Amino acid sequence: MRIILKSKNLEITEGLKNYVDEKVGSLKKFVDILKQDAGIGKDVAEFFVDVEKETRHHKKGEIFLAIGKLILPKKTIVVSAKKSDIFQAIVAMVDAFQVEVKQYKSKNKESIRRMQRNSKKFLFATDDKKDDGAQ
Repeated sequence: MRIILKSKNLEITEGLKNYVDEKVGSLKKFVDILKQDAGIGKDVAEFFVDVEKETRHHKKGEIFLAIGKLILPKKTIVVSAKKSDIFQAIVAMVDAFQVEVKQYKSKNKESIRRMQRNSKKFLFATDDKKDDGAQ
């Protein structure tokens, strides 16, 4: 999984970059499972992280925004989080991604199981018809 970090109105320090790599790296275990399921040898996912400091004149204090975009096979997931601290915004974004990726995985597995059930019904239904016609 590749992690691409961009910023707006904020300087990317080495500490911030390491923090993002650490937190987003926790999503890697979910994406690696998807990689095994797909049977693809290359990177399945790209993760884009945009961190920015919003400067709005009507809000007091600093407001930080973390936007994450995860590109998976057949789907792109986008999540954002606003907090008063950049590190809290990153954690909230990663937590939201964990929920979304789990839903994506379960939906993928369920569709495969549904196809298997339908094919099983079709096979057994055709076998029963053949048996009835032979008697």
